[in-house]
Amino acid sequence: MSVSNDLSIPYRVDHGRKFRLKDFDPADIRGVKSKKEAEKELLHGMEQLVSLQDKLYAQDRWAILLIFQAMDAAGKDGAIKHVMSGVNPQGCQVYSFKQPSAEELNHDFLWRSTKCIPEHGKIGIFNRSYYEEVLIVRVHKELLARERIPPSLVTKNIWNERFADINAYEHYLSRNGVVIRKFFLNLSKEEQKKRFLSRLEEPRKNWKFSTADIAERERWNEYMVAYEEMIQHTATPHAPWYVVPADRKWYTRLVVSAATIHALKN
Repeated sequence: MSVSNDLSIPYRVDHGRKFRLKDFDPADIRGVKSKKEAEKELLHGMEQLVSLQDKLYAQDRWAILLIFQAMDAAGKDGAIKHVMSGVNPQGCQVYSFKQPSAEELNHDFLWRSTKCIPEHGKIGIFNRSYYEEVLIVRVHKELLARERIPPSLVTKNIWNERFADINAYEHYLSRNGVVIRKFFLNLSKEEQKKRFLSRLEEPRKNWKFSTADIAERERWNEYMVAYEEMIQHTATPHAPWYVVPADRKWYTRLVVSAATIHALKN
């Protein structure tokens, strides 16, 4: 196995209508024999990324936007850190989207992310994104009320309308030279439990633990439905989703690296 072969292909979804989350195994490690082998390939991938980033910057025509979505403890931060650790920070922009501010709530739901779209020649990374608007806002419908949308516009079709808005937005970006790759880190409920327990039991990980994570875990099934429908409605050839196995962090990072390298090469 080599990152030079696109390891991400089995996990790419670019026509989502037939997508079913149950068809993707969170523990899959196809083609990789061990963590040691994966770490070796990841180092090779970092070398390729450095070279490709230099070309991206020199061309100054294209931009790359990498979007990460996942349940708590799936490893988004670690994937970003390890995959992008060798790139020039001047050519990479990372944004983490937390709870919206009062100013952000006074605008449309795409406003705060639009300000953060990467410039030509740069790699942009969204740790969570506008997709929270069809995930956490869908599961916690009380959050929708805070967005001050006219009541007549909040109908039973609002989620499909948001999917349509997102698709149009991503199509617009792709037509302007922004290459979009979206990663759903597919963590199993059992592995999440193990990671939560390690946060409690290991002092060096205590800072990662939040009681809010436990509350969200109780709504696991609702989130899985939201994720599945999100991918079904927003996976397109110009902005595909990668449903990346996340039960083995070292494999997750390798798949993300492969998908990023091939996006840059293309």
